[in-house]
Amino acid sequence: MKTSMSSNRFRAPTRRDLLGGAGAVVLSSAVAGPAMPLNTPEARALIQSLVDEINRVIASGVSEQQMYAQFERIFDRYADVPIIARSTLGPPARSASQAELAAYTDAFRGYIARKYGSRFREFIGGRIEVNEAQPLNNFFEVRATAFIRGESPFEVRFHVSDRSGRDLFFNMIIEGVNMLATERAEIGAMLDRRRGDISALAADLRRAG
Repeated sequence: MKTSMSSNRFRAPTRRDLLGGAGAVVLSSAVAGPAMPLNTPEARALIQSLVDEINRVIASGVSEQQMYAQFERIFDRYADVPIIARSTLGPPARSASQAELAAYTDAFRGYIARKYGSRFREFIGGRIEVNEAQPLNNFFEVRATAFIRGESPFEVRFHVSDRSGRDLFFNMIIEGVNMLATERAEIGAMLDRRRGDISALAADLRRAG
């Protein structure tokens, strides 16, 4: 049984998250596209490299700000940030100008690195181990296990595609919490509060996380 600390680390999905999760399954297939030359060993190798870098950062003893900067570089290297950003923005991405979308994507990049960097920072003293990889619909799922001192191990899953011309991950599921579904719900709520103003949303994201 996981401790209360573990349950507080990643909040339980709300009804809106669960509705978003159903959409994320469809979205995953649409985003990932045909698997093309990417194969199971390559998908696993990508996530092994990602995990190796995360493990090095959490064991490095650098300051919080240095750690977040390193996580942002890791996200740039291994995550399909433009696809994730557009997916979490949802339908408004289709009507946004190129300038609005570029500013939003840039702000989202820092926001997601800080937010998930803070989660991985809690792994200090622990490690992540990559397990098996398998095809799933039109992409690949790579499963890993996170080990944290004093807590039960838990699963982290990565969804990998080469749709953008490179092997990159476009979704993470941590203790059952789907990143795409959760962020789409939260970004949608932030955009609603800004009455659909994507520029104001980008400004909010630069301050958030």
